[in-house]
Amino acid sequence: MGAPGTWQQEQISLAYLSAVATRAGVTTASWNVDKDAVDITLKRRGLLVEFQMKCSYSPTLLGDGETYAYDLDVRAYDILRDRERSAAGYLGLVVVPRDVDEWLVHDEESLLMRCTGYYARIQNCPHVSNEGTTRIHVPKKQRIDSIGLDNVFTYAYDRLFVNQGEEGVQ
Repeated sequence: MGAPGTWQQEQISLAYLSAVATRAGVTTASWNVDKDAVDITLKRRGLLVEFQMKCSYSPTLLGDGETYAYDLDVRAYDILRDRERSAAGYLGLVVVPRDVDEWLVHDEESLLMRCTGYYARIQNCPHVSNEGTTRIHVPKKQRIDSIGLDNVFTYAYDRLFVNQGEEGVQ
């Protein structure tokens, strides 16, 4: 089939996060309109976090070999970083093979997703003067997996009940 369409990239990123969240015992809600820079909301024991999901088959890898860079549009960045959000805002980046036919391996016994996801906290990041996009660093160690979701929800709890939000991307 070759290179994917942007709609396919969007759908696989949402499917990836939904699958991981389900495995971690987290419920999800998807939004059919993305006007608030949120594709999916996750809920665990009354805590909410929100993700703007992106997908790439050729993400920029920084010189350290451990960090991806993603150019997020400033409008979405500003919405996700807003201190007055009730749910913490995150960027999710799902990395897939270039060929869409390699994304899923499906046989009569299993379905294997050949992709992986990472997150960057945008909540409480500083204002940027850029007009188009701003570069977000997405560390490979911040995987969207059960442990990563535990960390995301720990931040959401601390933000509301302990620290009242700290500056910067994490």
